[in-house]
Amino acid sequence: MAFGIRRDELTAWKEAVSRGEIAFLTHYWLDPRFPGCKTVTKVGCADLSRLSAWCVSHGLPPRYIHNRSPFPHFDLLGPRQAEILLAEGQEEQARRFGLV
Repeated sequence: MAFGIRRDELTAWKEAVSRGEIAFLTHYWLDPRFPGCKTVTKVGCADLSRLSAWCVSHGLPPRYIHNRSPFPHFDLLGPRQAEILLAEGQEEQARRFGLV
């Protein structure tokens, strides 16, 4: 279950993903499969080659990309989430969701 984002944020993320940009969308999220994780960041890009390269550049396995047309994405959660958000200049998202 996702919550804590506005419709305009979701729309902007979808538009950026559709343009082939690497786009970040963090939201609160609860899933019993991941106890202790309260947020997730969807890193999306419609260009799968670009998204795969992005994963590799951060030491993440591209095989975990959710290839869901029209918004393929990689789910960032856990300890690496804040680290990567900060490295990618997404301080506002990291702070807003209490990751730093």
